[in-house]
Amino acid sequence: MKHMVLGASLMAATSLVGITEAQALTVGVSIPAADHGWTAGIVYHAERVAEELMKEYDDLNVIVKTSPDPASQANAVQDLAVQGIDALVILPTDPDPLVNAIMQVKSQGAFVTLVDRAPSNNDSNVRDLYVAGNNPALGAVAGEYIVETTPDAEVVVIRGLPIPIDQQRQDGFDASLEGSNVKVLEKQFGNWNRDDAFRVMQDYLTKYPKIDVVWAQDDDMVVGVLQAIEQSGRDDIQYVIGGAGSKDMIKKVMDGDSMIPVDVLYPPAMIGTAMELTVAGLMDQVPVAGSYILDATLVTEDNAEDYYFPDSPY
Repeated sequence: MKHMVLGASLMAATSLVGITEAQALTVGVSIPAADHGWTAGIVYHAERVAEELMKEYDDLNVIVKTSPDPASQANAVQDLAVQGIDALVILPTDPDPLVNAIMQVKSQGAFVTLVDRAPSNNDSNVRDLYVAGNNPALGAVAGEYIVETTPDAEVVVIRGLPIPIDQQRQDGFDASLEGSNVKVLEKQFGNWNRDDAFRVMQDYLTKYPKIDVVWAQDDDMVVGVLQAIEQSGRDDIQYVIGGAGSKDMIKKVMDGDSMIPVDVLYPPAMIGTAMELTVAGLMDQVPVAGSYILDATLVTEDNAEDYYFPDSPY
């Protein structure tokens, strides 16, 4: 399920980190505040894995900081730099405005792991390790499902935020429709927010007398989409596809809900994977570098139980 490109040699990783096992180490983790379900999952898994890692390694300190926007996250990263961290694991709210703050940490010799959101120029100098879901595949898997199941569908799209990963998802979706009879009626941003998606879906329902499928790109937005459809009383929408694998949507897939026949994985637990890999490089001197990309698995009624975690916040 995973594709991993790791560093070429143990010696290179050891010299990059420049530490010994005897030293106490500090890892800073900078993540967005829990402004919607997926980021709530990010916060949950970051705090969970931080506790687990500090229990496993006596000489490890993990500091988790949450930030609501790029400016406050830049300040948080600078604060971590002042504390003299040995590594930074960062999931940027928006990567481009944070490049300078990240480079400041990196220039001090810290190992940098970038999670989920890369700068628009995808400059590898910004990070040592990149951990992410497969954004183009998230869009492509949704699009391929629509082409296969409803080949003549008229589709409305609710995008996330105007940042690089949204464009990657949209590009993957658009590419998957090429040569098909699927027609995209309109695309609007829902800001990965259920209330905004509710308003966008209301607009679509007013504009278009016939809609077959909704691609909402994110499970949180699907909640708003379903509310708008229910309130409208419309019965022409055949189904809605989201993404990320929230427990509520996975449960609907498990239960055979006709409006949510599938979901596409983009797990917030990837922050924990990034932290574990980073600490392995620091504490165990494992050669970790390059990219670690998780698959965008199509969740169906047949496999949904494997991805259902009822105790998770998302």
